[in-house]
Amino acid sequence: MSQRLRIDGETAIFPIIGHPIGQVKSPTSLSQIMAERGYNGMVVPMHVLPADLPDWLEQAGKVRNCPGIVVTVPHKGPCLDFCARVTARARAAEAVNIMIRDHRGDWIGDATDGQGHMDGVRAEGFDVSGKSALLVGTGGAGAAIAYEILARGASELALHDIDTARRDALVTRLDAAFPGRVRIGDTDPRGFALVANATPLGMREGDPLPVRTELLTPDQFVSDVVTRPAIPPLIAQARARGCATMPGSAMFEAQAVLLAELLMGSRKIALD
Repeated sequence: MSQRLRIDGETAIFPIIGHPIGQVKSPTSLSQIMAERGYNGMVVPMHVLPADLPDWLEQAGKVRNCPGIVVTVPHKGPCLDFCARVTARARAAEAVNIMIRDHRGDWIGDATDGQGHMDGVRAEGFDVSGKSALLVGTGGAGAAIAYEILARGASELALHDIDTARRDALVTRLDAAFPGRVRIGDTDPRGFALVANATPLGMREGDPLPVRTELLTPDQFVSDVVTRPAIPPLIAQARARGCATMPGSAMFEAQAVLLAELLMGSRKIALD
């Protein structure tokens, strides 16, 4: 049975910041998880322009009942610079999507998109350990997913992005942490056990597909970060070819619990 949200003078406020912000779905689910666990807190969407981010973060640091911040586009990269310490995966991604205040008042940053994505994949019965993977998209979320794929034991990861400079920079960073297991890929999914999309392709009608879906085979697992539509075109095409799949909604659900636990303090950010 769900618990009612409590709001009083002791309520912890967790902003989720972005530009735009109208698309975010997490405030309700994160706040509900807190209520169900008896935690007096709520997640509130805040529309912050990039030019206003430094001033906003300075003011947020002075709000004593704001122990954490959730970060979405386009602030994931810039917020990294406001953190006193970050995790290895956040450094590899050069982005954070959550900031937690420590006992000294400093912000500690992490990038949980990769954990959420791969937890969702694992919940669908696929284990990437010892297998090859193709990932399309190397932005903030893609970089975090790439790190997590390798951290969970993938034998090889191929990266593709139309932004070749961003792709090559991520290959260099990941190769330093996981030598010999990262290379440049393309839109051909043949030979990969896991095919993952970390781009927004599929959100808008008429978007091109991120990979050549006509080359998919039933033994492959296909995952996507796109949450709207509920069944993105990539996932629909993969299912039509007999592939096991994970749409973005499953990643969202897996990550919601992780984010809520980090915000509430029942799970700690693991620094090096």
